[in-house]
Amino acid sequence: MADGSTKESGIPTNLRLLLVLEAMAKAGVPVTPTEVNQDLGLPKPTIHRLFSTLEAEGFIQREIDGRGYSPGLRLRQMSTGIISSLRIRTARIALLSKVADEVGETCNIALPDREGMIYLDRVETKWPLRIQLPVGTIVPFYCTASGKMYLSTLDNRHLKNYATSTNLERRTAATITEPAALMEEIQQVRALGYALDRCEFMDGMTAIAVPIMNSQGRLVSTLSVHGPEQRLPLEGAVEHVDRLKDAARRLASLLDQEETLQAP
Repeated sequence: MADGSTKESGIPTNLRLLLVLEAMAKAGVPVTPTEVNQDLGLPKPTIHRLFSTLEAEGFIQREIDGRGYSPGLRLRQMSTGIISSLRIRTARIALLSKVADEVGETCNIALPDREGMIYLDRVETKWPLRIQLPVGTIVPFYCTASGKMYLSTLDNRHLKNYATSTNLERRTAATITEPAALMEEIQQVRALGYALDRCEFMDGMTAIAVPIMNSQGRLVSTLSVHGPEQRLPLEGAVEHVDRLKDAARRLASLLDQEETLQAP
């Protein structure tokens, strides 16, 4: 048939690319065509052709091992746009505003991207002295609270690869620049359930971050607050952990509600 409804292994041709992307999103780690095809059951030439098309169009990209694939720039931009949908964003901003008012500092939601954490939403502090990191800003993993929170979700092998392969550029006198020290810091983040930026990214700025998890228990974003050290000393930041974790749970419930609304 020429209308796009021809089936191989029971899958309509016009659904195959979407099902490949869905399988990659569910995996949450780089995958090979063979791994994705275990569920789809398409002919081997077909699954490789689908991956080739998605790679050529920038929706997925090949990993350094030459075998695995992960989301590319276009797919990551698409996911950010979906998460920023107006209905959900309105509720998110209300929660961020509440946290920002209670803590008295700028509150952010950030998503992991390929090069670092990208700010998705923020509510600014009412103080005239504030640190400007607008929505869309990408900050490093290794020297920010949100980035270290994300690194804590990597398995030890991927964490070691990151720590030993990344240029841990010194941003301030407090920046962690040794791979072993960074890995030790991330182990502490795992134990505590929150991450701190001890003026490591920017002189005089502290921050604290907690994870926002989806229904599968996977980190999808982070909730953080940051501010000048004189207003938000580390001891004071830690006092807000329970408040941040409660807000993160409520933000996670918004994700669950959206998944329920989208379910068939």
